[in-house]
Amino acid sequence: MKPYNEIISINPHVRSGKACVRNLRITVSDVLGYLASGMTTQEIIVDFPELTVEDVQACLAYAVESEKHVKFVSTQ
Repeated sequence: MKPYNEIISINPHVRSGKACVRNLRITVSDVLGYLASGMTTQEIIVDFPELTVEDVQACLAYAVESEKHVKFVSTQ
């Protein structure tokens, strides 16, 4: 599999700068939302034939890397 940063792109002119799959108008958040709702990778690809299994895996890898940089601040 390619590194996710070769598949996931951020372009300020596409979907308001959200992370997208290969400059398509499909965001990482869209794909993660479909997975979270219970769709399988194959179901997502049927609905969005421009996506590949590698694209969906790149979205997951991007999410994992993003989570490593989340910081929580206590308000107490």
